[in-house]
Amino acid sequence: MLLLNELHAIQPILQNAKVIAIVGLSPKGDRPSNSVARYLMKAGYSIIPVNPGHDSLLGLQCYPDLLAIPVKVDIVDIFRRSELVPPIVQQAVTIGCAAIWMQQGIVHHTSAEFAKKNGIDVIMDRCIKIDHANLITEN
Repeated sequence: MLLLNELHAIQPILQNAKVIAIVGLSPKGDRPSNSVARYLMKAGYSIIPVNPGHDSLLGLQCYPDLLAIPVKVDIVDIFRRSELVPPIVQQAVTIGCAAIWMQQGIVHHTSAEFAKKNGIDVIMDRCIKIDHANLITEN
């Protein structure tokens, strides 16, 4: 329900989450989305790849969109250009996730306000891998 870009507000989101859907996960190992997904898997999160161009990524079933995911998602982590964010946030609200995370360089204020009005925490322009490494693994 807050726009959370302060570390003290982000930490409980990372601690309480178990399932993270990564929208825009790339099959290319050198892409940020791929390295972030691998890091989060090693950190113990269940990762759900979301990319309509693939059936599986990182050995996991891949879904075409958030609405196709059959389990509860805690965090929707977005690796798509800012102008492509609105329909993703719309779906995130529909599935009732706890938080939406827009990676570094991704900002969409209108979508963030929409999510907040629907009770979803929003983090924008931050890297979940960096924040997790700083907040969780160092404690």
